Amino acid sequence: MVSFRNTFSGELVFGLANDGTVYGVLDPDDIQKRIAQRLSENVHPSCLCLFDIEVEAAEGGKHLVKVTVSAGSDRPYYIAKYGMSSKGCYYRVGSSCRPMPERMIREMYAKRVPTTLATIVSPSQNLEFEQLKSYYSEKKHPLNDSFAETLDFLTPEGKYNFVAYLMTDNNHLTFKFAR
Repeated sequence: MVSFRNTFSGELVFGLANDGTVYGVLDPDDIQKRIAQRLSENVHPSCLCLFDIEVEAAEGGKHLVKVTVSAGSDRPYYIAKYGMSSKGCYYRVGSSCRPMPERMIREMYAKRVPTTLATIVSPSQNLEFEQLKSYYSEKKHPLNDSFAETLDFLTPEGKYNFVAYLMTDNNHLTFKFAR
């Protein structure tokens, strides 16, 4: 799973041999729970919401459990107990997993984009800022059409970020400020 996250998306199918023989799994619900638990506990940074687990019916009333993993943006991903080392970081080459050399780990880590409120896309892009505009007008600094850029309300892709979501009139969040 770590190698898929570090390289490309991929799938693992439980209950299917490499030659395509269907063995099935005895308790697909239990297998799903155990996979999700092990991924959340043993893969770092967290990969929750970046994989999908589904049960598929197979021949003879047997069930397969398919795990689809997408490549991650917080690379390098690693096995928690080995840390960010050659023993914990892997990448894919064809159908094989290989340990990452230390140089590759350092280069991948250097390219990592930090997750901040400014890089997280707002859950809604239909945001209104009337109260913010009113506040700035009262302070004799009216906002112009490029206020979203000026106030860093946009992701690098030009979408509203979570900072903008916190400042919008319609976010449905309650929070307190102290001065």
